[in-house]
Amino acid sequence: MSDRTNTAFQSIWFFTGLPDEVIKIMEKELLKDFEKDIKSSPVNLYVGDGFNEVRKAKHSWVRSSHWMGGFLWHYIERANRENFLYNLSNIDGESLQYTRYETGQFYGWHNDAGLATQYKPVSNGNRSDGLHQDFVNENIELVRKLSFSVQLSDPDDYEGGNVQLLDEAGNSYIAPRKRGCVVLFDSRTSHRVLKVTKGTRRSIVGWVVGPRWK
Repeated sequence: MSDRTNTAFQSIWFFTGLPDEVIKIMEKELLKDFEKDIKSSPVNLYVGDGFNEVRKAKHSWVRSSHWMGGFLWHYIERANRENFLYNLSNIDGESLQYTRYETGQFYGWHNDAGLATQYKPVSNGNRSDGLHQDFVNENIELVRKLSFSVQLSDPDDYEGGNVQLLDEAGNSYIAPRKRGCVVLFDSRTSHRVLKVTKGTRRSIVGWVVGPRWK
């Protein structure tokens, strides 16, 4: 199965051919941190009360300096070179999120970056108040530009749980479920994770930031 892009959805994905043995090593390392984090702060890792209409999942974090971050950065740079051509800086928070959607869990429609992330000038009209802060914000602040997801589960391990993307015309597309597939898309793209009806969907997700749009 070859790599494929879908520019209408501002997305690109790669069938990495990552061996199952390597993915199992990944999951073993991720599970160790996941179980430790669940014990230390279960409230922060389970998005439930007050948010259950939007998201219900469990997750933990791993530094992007981990070898998995290096593996992913290759595909981030390739996707950006071939499809996006954005000015990128680094993975947001220098962290990757290991996410598990178990039976009945989901993530409703959302985007990872939108108008709320765009720079709003402090100064107005000819007033000089806030110009210094404007300069700082324009030259230092970073925004999410690309989002990515790595499929860890075998597609036969769960039912439901598809990642669905939505374009500006309202057309939708389901991202590939193949194990080891890396999916990248513009962070302003609306997307959701449909409810898992059986089993567990496991993935690594993250975001790539860069200077504010000009």
